[in-house]
Amino acid sequence: MEGISISFQLRSFLLLSLFGLFPVLEANGTNVTAGCIKEEREALVRFKQGLEDPSGRLSSWIGEDCCRWKGVSCNNQTGNVVKLDLRSYDCYLNGGQDDPSNLNPSCMSGKISSSLLDLKHLNYLDLSMNNFQNNPVPEFLGSLDKLSYLDLSYSNFAGLVPPHLGNLSNLRYLDLGSNSLNSSQPGIWIADLSWITHLTSLEYLNLGFVNLSMVSDHWLQAFNKLPSLTKLYLPFCELQNLPHSLPHMNFTALTVIDISSNSFQPSIPEWLFNLTSLSFLDLSYNDIRGDISVLLGGLGKCWNGSLEELYLVSNQLSGQLPSSLGFFKKLRYLYLFDNLISGPIPASVGSLLNLEGLDLSYNRLNGSIPQSMGKLTKLNALYLLQNFLEGVLSQNHFQGLRNLEYLQVSSSNKSIVFNMSSDWVPPFSLKFIRIESCNVGPSFPAWLRTQKNLSRMHINNAGISDTIPDWFWELSPQISWLDFSNNQLKGVLPNSLEFALNGNDALVDLSFNRLEGTVPFWHKVTYLNLAHNLLSGSIPTSIGRGIPSLIYLNFSGNFLNGGIPDFISEMKTLQRLDLSNNNLTGEIPEQWNHCQELLVLDLSINSLSGNIPSSIFSIPKLQWLKLNGNTFSGELSFPSVNCKDLIFLDIGENELTGKIPTWIGESLLSLSELKLRSNMFSNNIPEQLCHLSHLHVLDLADNILSGPIPSCLGNLTSFRVKSSFEPVSTYQLYPFIPQMELVVKGREFNFSNILGLLNSIDLSSNNLVGTIPEDITDLLILGTLNLSNNHFTGKIPEKMGSLRRLETLDLSYNQLSGQIPPSMSSMTLLNHLNLSHNNLSGPIPSTNQFLTFNDPSIYQGNAGLCGNPLPTRCNASNSADTENQDSTGNGDSEDENERHDEVISFSIGVGLGFVFGLLGIIGSLLLNKSWRNTYFHYIDGFLKRALAGVAKK
Repeated sequence: MEGISISFQLRSFLLLSLFGLFPVLEANGTNVTAGCIKEEREALVRFKQGLEDPSGRLSSWIGEDCCRWKGVSCNNQTGNVVKLDLRSYDCYLNGGQDDPSNLNPSCMSGKISSSLLDLKHLNYLDLSMNNFQNNPVPEFLGSLDKLSYLDLSYSNFAGLVPPHLGNLSNLRYLDLGSNSLNSSQPGIWIADLSWITHLTSLEYLNLGFVNLSMVSDHWLQAFNKLPSLTKLYLPFCELQNLPHSLPHMNFTALTVIDISSNSFQPSIPEWLFNLTSLSFLDLSYNDIRGDISVLLGGLGKCWNGSLEELYLVSNQLSGQLPSSLGFFKKLRYLYLFDNLISGPIPASVGSLLNLEGLDLSYNRLNGSIPQSMGKLTKLNALYLLQNFLEGVLSQNHFQGLRNLEYLQVSSSNKSIVFNMSSDWVPPFSLKFIRIESCNVGPSFPAWLRTQKNLSRMHINNAGISDTIPDWFWELSPQISWLDFSNNQLKGVLPNSLEFALNGNDALVDLSFNRLEGTVPFWHKVTYLNLAHNLLSGSIPTSIGRGIPSLIYLNFSGNFLNGGIPDFISEMKTLQRLDLSNNNLTGEIPEQWNHCQELLVLDLSINSLSGNIPSSIFSIPKLQWLKLNGNTFSGELSFPSVNCKDLIFLDIGENELTGKIPTWIGESLLSLSELKLRSNMFSNNIPEQLCHLSHLHVLDLADNILSGPIPSCLGNLTSFRVKSSFEPVSTYQLYPFIPQMELVVKGREFNFSNILGLLNSIDLSSNNLVGTIPEDITDLLILGTLNLSNNHFTGKIPEKMGSLRRLETLDLSYNQLSGQIPPSMSSMTLLNHLNLSHNNLSGPIPSTNQFLTFNDPSIYQGNAGLCGNPLPTRCNASNSADTENQDSTGNGDSEDENERHDEVISFSIGVGLGFVFGLLGIIGSLLLNKSWRNTYFHYIDGFLKRALAGVAKK
C-alpha cells in the first residue's frame, strides 16, 4: 500500500505540473535541467542597467545561466524565469521601516525597465524595501498577466497607482503598503477602486499608507466583491467613512482586517459580527464610539471562537468589560489601551489561557486586580498603567506567570500596594518593569535580585526609603534604562559603573532621592539625571572625557561647589545641561563653540560671576537659556548673535548693567519668554522688543529703566491673539518640562506645566515716566500687568476694561490721577488689584468684581477716593453719576442749587405729611371709643396667636 501511495503522489505531481499549477520552483543554481533562455537573460541585463546598486546586490548577475543569479528562479523543466525576488533587507537603517529618514544610501534605486515584459512566464515579483526615489509605479506591470504575487511595499514610490494592475486576474498577493510614511513624502494614492474588483483571485491585499481619501464612501463595497480575500490591510489610508452595515456579505473568507489609523468616528460596525473566520482585527486610532460590552458581546455571539488578536487602541469605547470576555479561548493579544472603559477587570480574564499580551492602560478601570490573572501561564506582556485600580498585588497574582517578560503597573496616590515577602522568588524572568506611583516600599524590593534578564527598570514614586543594596549595582551591566526617581533612596553612589546600551542610549534617572557621594563616572550613559540629591564636591574636570556620549546631564538641586570645568563646554553630543541650584562659583567657560547640539542650558541659582560669554549666544540650536540668580556683571554688547531659535531667556537676578540690548528684539524673533528683572539695566525700553511677535512673558521689573513705555508694546501679537505654546523640542526619550520663576500677585511662583498659558507684563520698580499708553488696552489676552513703583502720571486709560482676561493689575506707587474708569467693572476675571499710593479721586466702582475687593489697603494713599471699602463716604458732589457732569467736570452751579432746593422742599413735605398723618390716627383713637376698643382687641388677638405659635414650636 505504501508503494502504491508514493506512486499515486508522483503521478499527481506530474499531472499538476503539466497543467502549470506548480510554476514556481526556486533554483538558485541547483537542480536546473534547462538552462536560462537567452531572451530572458538579455531582458534581465537591461533591467539591471536601469538600476543603481551601490551595495553590489546584483554582482552575481554575470555569466550565461541567469537561473543561477541571486534573486532569480526558473522553471525546472523549461528554464523560463518565473520568480524575481529583489527584496532588500538592509535598505532601512536600524530597522526603522516607518521612518523615511532611515533609508540607507547604499540601497538599490533607479528606474524599473519595461524589459520585464519579456519575462512571459514571470509569476512572482518582489521589489520591496528598496528606494525608487518617488518614481511612479510602472503601468506596464499590469501586462505581466501571469503574476500571482506582486510586492512593491516600502519602496518609495509616488503618484497614482495605475489602474492597469486590475488586468492581473491571476493575482493572489498584492502589497503596495508603506510607500508614503509621513506628510513629507508625496506617497502613492488611488482615486478609483473599480480596478480592484477585477482581482477576483486576490487573497492578500495590503494598501497601508496608500492615500484613499479621494475614493467614494463605497470603498468597503469594492473590497466586498473579492470572494477569495482572506487578509485586508488598510491602515493610515485617510479613509473618512466606515459603513455601519453591508446589504450583502461576500468576503466572508476574511481572517485578517486592519483598518487602523484612519479618520473614522463611527459607532461599532455590525457587519464585523458576520465574519465567522476572523482571527485578527485592528480598529485602533479611529475614535470609534460605543459600549465595549456590546462589541465584545457581538463578537462572542457570532464568531466561532477563532479570534486570536484584537486591537482597539485609542478609540472612544466606554462601558464595562463583560464577564463573557472569558469566552474568547483562542485570544492571544488583547489591546484596549486609551479608551473610556470603566468598572472592574472581570475575573473571567483568567480563562484566557492562550493570552500572551494584555494592555488595559489609560482607561477608567477601578476596583482590585483579580488574582485569576495568575493563571495566565502564557502571558508575556501585562500593561495596567493610568487607571483607578486599587488594592493589594500579592504573590498570588503572579504565581503562574512563568512567561512574563514585560510588566507595567501604575496607580493614583499609591492606591496599589505591592505586598511580597522578602524571600519571594518570582516564577518569571522580566526584561522590562515599570511601576509608577504604587506603594512598593518602604523596603527595597529584594525579589529584583532574581531578575537576571532585566534591561529596563522604572520604579519611580514608589515609597522606597531604604538604602540601595550592594547587589543591586551588580545588575548594572545588563541594564540600559534605570529609573528610581522620586523615592527616598539612601546610600553612597558608586564612582564607577558600566551600563548596557539600548540601541545607542543608556538612561539613568535617580533624581529626587537622598543619595550621597561625588559626581560619578558611569561609562556609556547618555542620559544622566541625579538632580535633587545630596551630592557634594566639585564637578570633575575630566567628566567630558569620562562620559563622552552624554546627551542629557542634570545635577541640579545638589550641593556641588567649585567651578564649571572648561571641558563641559566642549561636549559635542550634549543637548541638555542643568547645573542649577548648587553652590558653583567662578566664571562660565568662554568657549561653547563645540556644543552644536545644545538645546537647553540652565546654570541658574548659583554663585557664578564675571561676564556672560558671547559664545553662549552663538550656540546655533539653543532654545532655553537660564542664567538667573547669580552675580553676573557687565554689559550684553555682543557683535553677533546666532541662536535664532531661542525661545526662553532668563538672565534676571544678576548685576548686569548698560542698556537692554537691541539685538534681543532684532535677532531672537522666536523668543516667547523674556525675563531681565532685578539687574541694573538703564535707559529706555528699546522699541525693538515690539518685534517679538511670539512673546507672552515680559519681565523687566526692578531695574533703573527710564523714559516712557513704548506705545508699540500694544502690538505684541501673542498678547492680542491666543497662540499655541511650542515647548522645547529636546530629545524625545527625556521630555523637557519648562520651568520659570515669576513674581505674580506680590509673590514669587514657579511655573512649569502652565507656563505656556501665562500672559504677563511686569515693568514694576523702575523709573518709567509719562502716561500709560492707551494702546496697552489692545492686549486682549493679557493676564498680568504690573506697572507699580514708577513715576507714571495722567489717568488710567478709559478702555482699561477691555482687558477682560486680566487677573492681576498693580498700578500702585505712581502719580496717577483722575477717577477709576467705570469700564474696569467689566473685568470679571480680576482677582488681584492694587491702586494704592496714587492721586486717584472719585468713587470706587461698586459692581461686579469690585464687590469682592474688601481690603482697603489696595486703595490707600489716594486722598480723593471714596466709597467701600474705604471709611470715606461719597457725598452728592462726588457721586458715581459722572455722566451728569460737563466736560469741565464742575457741573452747572445754578442747576445744582435748584436741584438742592428741590430735594430740601421734598424732604420737608414728606416729613410733615408723615407727622400729621400719625397725629390723625392717634387723635381718632382718642376721640372714638368704639374704634379704640376694636384696635386694641385686634392687637390683643394678634399677640395671643403669635405666642401660641411660638409655644407650639
